Amino acid sequence: MKRTIWLIFAIALLSFSIPNSRKKWYSLFDGQSLSGWKVGDNAASFKVENGAIVVNGEVAHLFYDGHVMNHQFKNFELSADVMTTPGSNSGIYFHTQYQQGDWPQKGYEVQVNNSHTDWRRTGSLWAIQDVKENYVKDNEWFNMRIKVVGKQVTVYINNQLVVGYTEPQNPLREKGMEQRIISSGTFALQAHDPKSKVYYKNIKLRPL
Repeated sequence: MKRTIWLIFAIALLSFSIPNSRKKWYSLFDGQSLSGWKVGDNAASFKVENGAIVVNGEVAHLFYDGHVMNHQFKNFELSADVMTTPGSNSGIYFHTQYQQGDWPQKGYEVQVNNSHTDWRRTGSLWAIQDVKENYVKDNEWFNMRIKVVGKQVTVYINNQLVVGYTEPQNPLREKGMEQRIISSGTFALQAHDPKSKVYYKNIKLRPL
């Protein structure tokens, strides 16, 4: 009897120590429409084709506005499959908020760029901790994961760590980037210019 009680206790204890890897993943994109997403100016820069969000057109940003966590995220892991075409530039913003036009003022941008003239390559925490190397190629699908826990930001490309950043207290930011700090908020996909064409699919998130 005592052995049975101890076994039950051990199982219960184990259940309380389940790591974050067991937390539920939520899909942010249904693969068919832009339901749950909101765009301001230049809405034509975003469309859905063959199960992917196609980003191509004038400067615009597509913000997640869906029901998951009421589109307010602080600690999380975001995963997306991405493909760039030659010369393209895009990005994924986090801890941002809806903005009708221009570049989002709030939050960080993780760069998506394998061959654009901007030297900051895919995975860069744009203008904060930049990546010069190419880890993936154009016209090939790759996986990007962005993880934020407390003040730590990590970015993985195909499971390879490319950025590990810890935000200091009272970080110094250039003019116009004062809100590029860890807080909370939603996500946004960037349409950079008409010559850039980037695809996103399998966009999912788990809160941490």
